[in-house]
Amino acid sequence: MDIRITRVDYNNAQQACDLTSLLKQYAQDSMGGAKALKLDAIEQLCPRLAKLTSAHSFICYSEQKPIGLINCFEGFSTFNAKPLLNIHDVYIDAQYRGLGLSKKLLKQADLLAKELNCCKITLEVRADNAVAQQAYKTHGFEAGNNSLDAMLFWQKNTADT
Repeated sequence: MDIRITRVDYNNAQQACDLTSLLKQYAQDSMGGAKALKLDAIEQLCPRLAKLTSAHSFICYSEQKPIGLINCFEGFSTFNAKPLLNIHDVYIDAQYRGLGLSKKLLKQADLLAKELNCCKITLEVRADNAVAQQAYKTHGFEAGNNSLDAMLFWQKNTADT
């Protein structure tokens, strides 16, 4: 299988289409919440990402077919006074799981973090996603001490304010 990983140019129509297609699949997957994305979110995703210098995405292709993605965003560690990289999405098409593709995408995040001089890479993973947790552990990520470091992921929809 010929695998290629491409850094996304959000202004490239084909890459934008591939990214939104994969993100729609991810959103509808049980690990992505099993809900369809709103049409306006799909339409605005790449134009808005293109305006963010802190947004970085990579797509994994088999032949010409997009089969996986990783979306990362630059942040800042106030405790280290250095940039950090947050992995926001990792998705592999169900037909291609188990082939080590997430490792290839995570390696791209490693290289990007080094390029950006980041002090660390962060991510969130669902408590019920043991497969992803194992992939992250294999790649060197560590869970915090759940009794001391556990964080609750809270959110507030700004449309409500």
